[in-house]
Amino acid sequence: MWRALDRPRRLEILELGPGRGLFARDVLDWSQKKFPDFFAALTYTLQESSPALRAKLEGNLADQLAAGKAHVGTAVLGCPAKRGEGLVEIRRNLTGGEPLIVFANEFFDALPVEILSAQGKLHLALDGDHLTEIWLPPVPDEFTFLDRYGVRPEGNERVEVPLVGQRWITEIAANIRRGFLIVIDYGYTLNEQLAGRHRGTLMAYRQHSTSSNPYEAPGEQDLTAHVNFTALSAALQQAGMITQRLITQSQFLMGIGECNQFGDAFEECRVPQEQAKVALQLKHLISPEGMGETFHVLLASKQVEDSKLVTLSGLRFGH
Repeated sequence: MWRALDRPRRLEILELGPGRGLFARDVLDWSQKKFPDFFAALTYTLQESSPALRAKLEGNLADQLAAGKAHVGTAVLGCPAKRGEGLVEIRRNLTGGEPLIVFANEFFDALPVEILSAQGKLHLALDGDHLTEIWLPPVPDEFTFLDRYGVRPEGNERVEVPLVGQRWITEIAANIRRGFLIVIDYGYTLNEQLAGRHRGTLMAYRQHSTSSNPYEAPGEQDLTAHVNFTALSAALQQAGMITQRLITQSQFLMGIGECNQFGDAFEECRVPQEQAKVALQLKHLISPEGMGETFHVLLASKQVEDSKLVTLSGLRFGH
């Protein structure tokens, strides 16, 4: 992508929801070793809202932070959301118009969603010491979203309305004057919802097990909902970005690894056991039985020539 942007002297990668920062550390370490010109141009900014994870970021990226190659959300750009809707803002380090690559891996699935059913919009109330569900009338924006990008719930169905995600994608696009956005997540398209799939996808994850009960262990389990890629793509296009056809993670990674058969992934393996471990990790990322067909990749760009876009290896299998 740096090459497609004509090798700018300064480039920023902004990772949203970077967790412990392990991906960022790999990108920086690998770039320093293999692509020194790219590394010299690179500034890596991490935006993480969790105080506990921010502390882990500072530990895992101590060397990169000290060297000034990595930053944990410094300067603030963008405007707050409407009152009562929560804060939606992009935090960058470089603010001089440098090209930007935004990387959002399992970010949008973790954002809050509204839940609608035929009874109305889901709210929570207290019945003594217990949470109880109540249904109140939805607001017009929620029906408008479903009419454009989803389906209205029927019978006992529950359907998510990711208005917070739409505000985030709009804010991201507004901050990319020139560059790319990569979204990797599990999700669906409007056509899949019309076919009866991906309705009511709110799930809870705790200690590597799943549950459909979001009230089972408040504060101790992660709540997620599948991503509406049709809605994200539409918002990006409305903001002047060019979106590529949605592809699977398998297609994306196979395109990247095709030229050398993933040989670079095995470079540091010294014994057969290490090679076997890497092979199993690759299989999990690529195969349909693992994450290969479950996760999708949405790539969008702004102010990048078409002739440069077609050179991106991750899009080969998508074509």
